[in-house]
Amino acid sequence: QVQLVESGGGLVQAGGSLRLSCAASGRTFSNYAMGWFRQAPGNEREFVAAISWGSKRTGYSDSVKGRFTISRDNAKKPVSLQMNSLKPMDTAVYYCASPTKPYHLANMDNRDNYDYWGQGTQVTVSS
Repeated sequence: QVQLVESGGGLVQAGGSLRLSCAASGRTFSNYAMGWFRQAPGNEREFVAAISWGSKRTGYSDSVKGRFTISRDNAKKPVSLQMNSLKPMDTAVYYCASPTKPYHLANMDNRDNYDYWGQGTQVTVSS
């Protein structure tokens, strides 16, 4: 079946960095946008970043602009997220995700437009 598997999470101090990766199997992801979301306890899953498939344009939530960078890799490792200057507010489970339709990037901040989700990787930032 289709699988997305995140890795790279962990425990870091405020100001530190982590790089999250997403491994994929079961389908090609090269024709679709990819996104990262995060969810803290008691909160809804919120948009973090997305990248288009063609032009590789990117979009970010206001809370991570200037600190996080999303990038595409290949069919087996379709998306990564470099996180710098981490803050305690970034603590959450991070998920990579993919739609089944080729949405425009502007639509990819909406979690309802994603169909495939990884199991998540925990990021904890201590103060």
